[in-house]
Amino acid sequence: MKRRELVSTALLLSASLPFNIAKAAPAATSATHTGWRMPDESEPHTCTWMAFGANKTIWGAKLLPEVQRNLALIANTIAKYEPVNMLVNSRDLTLAHSLVGKNVTLIVCPLDDLWVRDTGPVFVSKQGKKAGIQFNFNGWGEKQAFKQDALVAGFVGKQAKVELMQTKLVLEGGCIEVDGHGTAIMTESCILNDNRNPGIGKEAVETELKRLLGLQKIIWLPGIKGKDITDGHTDFYARFASPGVVMAGFDPDTASYDHTVTVKHLEILNNTTDAQGRKLEVITLKAPSSVRKAFENKEFAAGYIGFYVCNGAVIAQEFGDAKADAVAKASLQRAFPGRVIEQLNVDGIAAGGGSIHCATQQEIWA
Repeated sequence: MKRRELVSTALLLSASLPFNIAKAAPAATSATHTGWRMPDESEPHTCTWMAFGANKTIWGAKLLPEVQRNLALIANTIAKYEPVNMLVNSRDLTLAHSLVGKNVTLIVCPLDDLWVRDTGPVFVSKQGKKAGIQFNFNGWGEKQAFKQDALVAGFVGKQAKVELMQTKLVLEGGCIEVDGHGTAIMTESCILNDNRNPGIGKEAVETELKRLLGLQKIIWLPGIKGKDITDGHTDFYARFASPGVVMAGFDPDTASYDHTVTVKHLEILNNTTDAQGRKLEVITLKAPSSVRKAFENKEFAAGYIGFYVCNGAVIAQEFGDAKADAVAKASLQRAFPGRVIEQLNVDGIAAGGGSIHCATQQEIWA
């Protein structure tokens, strides 16, 4: 149950980049945006956004082709249920066309990497209107080059023809998990981190997130800093299935740092309530005992929490552990009755420490 470890010095953000999003973030908007709400992922979508942005410098020559096939598989699977818009570097356009089906729309856009969950806008709605929030992506605390990816939220907002709301906060979509009814789950290790939001206290962060996302209560999980490039994104640990129902990851490997982290998270979630005062029902998704060997490495993200909910289906991962895969599928089916559960082998993306959820971003109906 591991994730993207800190990238090597060769991939770290170069001091020669012309700007620093974390220090040059736009001023917060006025309170006129009060009333916006971030819907739960299971609410209807207009489309899914993805990014065909993997490159050899970051992923390596051996892993890159598999990652690109994985991205196409995810896009083609989601496209059975809703439209998919996939951003693609111009140099990769021909390859992307050869891999994706006709229901996937390719849009040329400069990209550094594929993680559109983190780089794209977070879509919110209010009284039949839709907007996107620009959360000032800074390469997960300046751990990776982000010049192009810092512009993705604005680009997608223009493509979607929505207002782009600004904020001083620096964070990623993978930090945010909401039930659509006023409750959020977030990790302190990511959002309350000096590499994103230096000098901004927890109370100020909560006030701004409540304003932007229509929240009444934030359930904070500790997460863990410095072990992976994201500093412990929420969407690796806990996800809402519906209001009052949370799916939470558990790492049974006592030798893993995530064992202690997930035990603590389960304790918190099992002893808290949502914004409506309901005690949470927690469904535990246990990590697989083994994974396929072809792409197994120390960054491999072997957890079932990184599923993506689209119109009519849940797109989830399987790892070749037949028993654990089946249990995870059954748990997802119980949590999402009436939806098709699609389990995919995306071991290339997992080998880079990511998941299906990390590679997708929903655009909601207004």
